Amino acid sequence: MIKTLQRMGIAFFSFHLISVPGRRSGLLRTTPVSPFPVGGQRFILSFGQTEWVKNARESGWGILARGRRQSKLALVEVQPPESAQIVREFPLQIPAGVQFFVRLGLVEQQAGPDQFEAAAKRLALFRIEPMEGTPPKPTG
Repeated sequence: MIKTLQRMGIAFFSFHLISVPGRRSGLLRTTPVSPFPVGGQRFILSFGQTEWVKNARESGWGILARGRRQSKLALVEVQPPESAQIVREFPLQIPAGVQFFVRLGLVEQQAGPDQFEAAAKRLALFRIEPMEGTPPKPTG
């Protein structure tokens, strides 16, 4: 539903869509994300070893869209221990997203900055950076 509304130009909450080329097919695959700023840079936090994370590691780029705006971005993975301090910011910046991490058992119930920091090794964090070029149209 989030993907459909975003493609219609309806953006809400912190949701964006990230489209990343598939490792085998090369076709763009799309999933909702909530980018958040830390120290003048933007980051995307994910549940860990998801398909889009594996694809992002392989390709190193994606297309970030919100409503009708989209931009091609480099996806640079940030590993622990550096990621731990950045991940602490997620529950403060994107409180509505915390529940998804708790439901999947990736973050302890209290789900504050300390719990997110403790979970950093189980999560995937990408710094997003601008890239040149016109983004292709997402297919998935």
